[in-house]
Amino acid sequence: MTSRRIVIVSRIFAPEPAAASFRLRALARGLTERGADVTVLTTRPPASTPIEPEPYPVRRWPVLRDRFDYVRGIVQYLSFDVPVFFRLLATRADLVVSEPPPTTGMAVLASSWLRGRPYVWYAPDIWTTAADKMDVSPVVKKSMRLMETLAARRAAGVLTVSEAMGRELQDVTGVGWDKVLVAENGIDTDVFRPDGPVADPGAPYFVYAGSMSEWQGADVFVRAMPKVLAAHPDAQLRFFGRGSDIERVEEIARRLAPGHVLFEGLRPAAETAEWTRGAVAALGSVIPDNGYDFTKPTKIYAAAACGTPVVYAGAGVAAELVLDNGLGAAVAHDPDAVADAMIAALDRRSDPARAAENERLRRERAGWAAEHASLAASGRLAADWLLQGFPD
Repeated sequence: MTSRRIVIVSRIFAPEPAAASFRLRALARGLTERGADVTVLTTRPPASTPIEPEPYPVRRWPVLRDRFDYVRGIVQYLSFDVPVFFRLLATRADLVVSEPPPTTGMAVLASSWLRGRPYVWYAPDIWTTAADKMDVSPVVKKSMRLMETLAARRAAGVLTVSEAMGRELQDVTGVGWDKVLVAENGIDTDVFRPDGPVADPGAPYFVYAGSMSEWQGADVFVRAMPKVLAAHPDAQLRFFGRGSDIERVEEIARRLAPGHVLFEGLRPAAETAEWTRGAVAALGSVIPDNGYDFTKPTKIYAAAACGTPVVYAGAGVAAELVLDNGLGAAVAHDPDAVADAMIAALDRRSDPARAAENERLRRERAGWAAEHASLAASGRLAADWLLQGFPD
């Protein structure tokens, strides 16, 4: 058993419902299981969020949030990054693990240099690639690229969630592949599983569970609803989550499908799993050619773990993931194509002759997730790599 002291630094952590939160919790638990002395430096969650105890200290700091309760934006980031720089200077550690944004990477880089200790950059996505496609000033883009490049290059090791993401990071920052570990993303298969309570609102429904940001284009599912309702008048679309694009999506829903699109807000993971188990299909999307074609949304893993089929709108590795593993349908990010896939899912669900086939497919999807999408297994892989050493 090792007693290595490891500090995880992130502006978001469990119980806030986000892929980063649960991925980092899986890492922290994997390290703790292996005898490491783990401390998490993070933020206080929104006031309504219940905090569950963890088997390691989680030190939370008050932080500025935007109107959607996200820590999102330069001012919000710095409200965490500046204090965490000084918190790190006062914290003993053998290794620090840093989650983006790049501003946090700079706080970790500077404090690690002053304390003479290594850090690892955990890169679940490439911020500067996405920024190139967004309406932000050239100064911000250049600054983010410089910070992300420095954070990756100066790190003793780099963790990422897919080979495609790692290769993109290599292209953008020039980081050496020899110090990159791919620990695939996943889901908590103890919570998201095929057995368990099932939500039943009395009508067939689709679930979109997760962030609604500009680059995801979740409105494509709302735009598909008029065509879906023409074939299945009682169908519903339920959104679980929040994001910077939610007000626009809500406005489109009021115009195109009033009463059939419901926004449930943030819900605990167990409750989201109940709704996912009962859904006709779970929905996920990424706007193509927007800098995120190499991402694999956690929504796909959550649906598969519950045995629920996916309707994915977009291209890239996520579409390949769905098609190659029989997890559902992957179509163009287009309302007509999406509507056709949603109608096909409703037709399959309502056909008694396909009940046995549907149940078989549900078991196969859940079995695939248990084998290939366990977040606990991914956390243990990353923990082993950190504790066994990585290239200097």
